[in-house]
Amino acid sequence: MTQHAGPKGSARPGILPRLLLLVAFIVLSALPARAGDAALIEFLGYSKDGDHFAFEEFGIQDGSGFAYSTIYVVQLSTDSWVKGTPFRAQAGEADAERPLAKVRTDARALAKGQLEALAIEVPTQILALIGDGTIDDDATQLRYADPACCGIATVSETEQVLKLTTFESDAGFDCVALTEQKALGYALTLAVDGVEREVHRDKGVLPKSRGCPMGYRLYGVVRSFDGGGHVAIVAVHAFGFEGPDRRFLAVPLVD
Repeated sequence: MTQHAGPKGSARPGILPRLLLLVAFIVLSALPARAGDAALIEFLGYSKDGDHFAFEEFGIQDGSGFAYSTIYVVQLSTDSWVKGTPFRAQAGEADAERPLAKVRTDARALAKGQLEALAIEVPTQILALIGDGTIDDDATQLRYADPACCGIATVSETEQVLKLTTFESDAGFDCVALTEQKALGYALTLAVDGVEREVHRDKGVLPKSRGCPMGYRLYGVVRSFDGGGHVAIVAVHAFGFEGPDRRFLAVPLVD
């Protein structure tokens, strides 16, 4: 490529481009850094029979900058996605500027028939949440109790404690080549009044849908407005183009 000199008579050729680069560096340095993408989550609710739970994860994809939305419908009794799900919508090359709000509407339209067929209309109650602004919390343990009617901040005397542990695991990808470390699986235990049981442990090869997990965090616990269907929400941080990408897992807690 030919490098153009500065204006005729300039004592310091190329000074203007250098100044522009310096200004651009200063401006960009003042902007918040983005590393990967952290999906947000919205709880869509439960089925009337309490056996199905739906949620949406959405955000702006790292690398491409495309808006995306994915709606999951989980059958709690089998701890599995409902056949034909999840429903995915995403902007693409042809509509790269499609706003996130419209992409989310696209996903809702795709999921509408299934959500109606399963009668996903019972609201979700949040029992505990480790928000994104929580300070000094490694999110490996979460203490909570069921609400008790109907005083101010009144809860049941039965304390419940979720604990998250991670371990090296095999994945459907060569994660060592991508991240220089093996993929991580996780286990989840629930203690009720001190009596602990394991509610989940990854075994064998991790699902390909998880990519190359580099870490996990407890995010929250929810239940149906009717009082049943307790579900733990686990955030999984997997290898992404610009850094770890956060997505969500729903883990049924047997009532």
